[in-house]
Amino acid sequence: MTPAFPELPAGFRFGAATAAYQIEGAHDEDGRGPSIWDTYSRTPGRTLDGATGDTACDHYHRYPEDVALLRELGVDGYRFSIAWPRVVPQGTGPVNPKGLDFYDRLIDELLAAGIRPAATLYHWDLPQPLEDRGGWRVRETAEAFAEYTAVVAERYGDRVERWITLNEPFCSAFVGYAVGRHAPGAQEGRGALAAAHHLLVGHGLAVRELRAAGAREVGITLNLDRLHAASDRPEDLAALRRAEVLHNEVWTEPLFSGRYPEHEAETWAGLADGPWREPGDLAVIGAPLDFLGINFYRPITIADAPHHTADPELRTAVDIGAAETDPYGARHTTMGWPVVPGALTELLCDLHDRYPRLPPVWITENGSAETDSVTPDGRVHDAERIDYLAGHLAAVADAVAAGVDVRGYYVWSLLDNFEWAYGYDRRFGLVRVDYETQTRTPKDSYHWYRGLITAHRARTEEPTR
Repeated sequence: MTPAFPELPAGFRFGAATAAYQIEGAHDEDGRGPSIWDTYSRTPGRTLDGATGDTACDHYHRYPEDVALLRELGVDGYRFSIAWPRVVPQGTGPVNPKGLDFYDRLIDELLAAGIRPAATLYHWDLPQPLEDRGGWRVRETAEAFAEYTAVVAERYGDRVERWITLNEPFCSAFVGYAVGRHAPGAQEGRGALAAAHHLLVGHGLAVRELRAAGAREVGITLNLDRLHAASDRPEDLAALRRAEVLHNEVWTEPLFSGRYPEHEAETWAGLADGPWREPGDLAVIGAPLDFLGINFYRPITIADAPHHTADPELRTAVDIGAAETDPYGARHTTMGWPVVPGALTELLCDLHDRYPRLPPVWITENGSAETDSVTPDGRVHDAERIDYLAGHLAAVADAVAAGVDVRGYYVWSLLDNFEWAYGYDRRFGLVRVDYETQTRTPKDSYHWYRGLITAHRARTEEPTR
């Protein structure tokens, strides 16, 4: 049975999201330089089956077809990312005109279709030359990010409605520099903590550049987690406290409270307050924002666990004496994530209660990886994805009813794509992509989401585009 459409207030906006390295392809065309994901995916053993984003969904050449899919879907907006190495191939210095031209064409195509562009400036594809000089471990990368931001803000500021500085800096800093499961594949403690700080500094410097260019809406996207303790044991509650710092407060406290997390010393054994912090950084990081983007997929339950090493100098930033458990008894997506929509309501309400300075919220990613296949009738029947989306949109509606100012929702993702270390094995798209032929096939979830948008407009008496 197809779930009912959740009811959201008039003015609520619906969109879809993608990211450059995951869909564009054309990795060495028209002057694009290498990124850390080009390097990482070419390193044996890093990605499933050695997959790379060299071709991905070939969006670089097929963007008109993809914008047509967005238009038919009926979305208000499209969140995409600008590939830093396509625009500034060396990370700093000469700008690549052909790279700028591509995003001109994409943005103009969106506007012609009545779709509002939302541009993410950094979705993990750091130019490799900057990584070679230290990457996010060093302040120079934050400064280079501000220079790149100034270039694209000047070029597209008159047409982009919404700017997102960073996507999921948690993954950039801790999955990339501590765990090593994402590019650049480092396993460091101090390096990861320095990267986390410099990402925030880069965000603040980028906000300055966007404001100077007259940007309309400026924000950041965080993958905040709804965390629960496995029990009421003091050990599990202490592990939860440390996990809150790692997953959430390292970002939310500087951004919305003007301070570093209260419990960071116990979380990282005194390593957090390093020489990478400079006077005035908190003021830069905490510049007022027009919105907060939240990416949400599943909740996490935390239990106490032994450290991997007793030496804090060798301890990686994520070795905080906590382990993830799964007591939910819920269905899991093919990512292995439990489907618990109510956790999104809890997260949104908790943020609203905790941070008086919290700006309006946009859900900038939410979706599910499922096992999809094309049936003999030429359709993709993905009922599990529809249930997931309906449940999480209902959770957003519950948060709005509780007083949280949520303005819109971007489904992840428009297209099946290169899913980072999982290669092409995980499919999140509303549209199936046959990677051999690049054929696009809208799934049942695509048609359901289009129906939701149509029903929302009819119920709230919004004009049809």
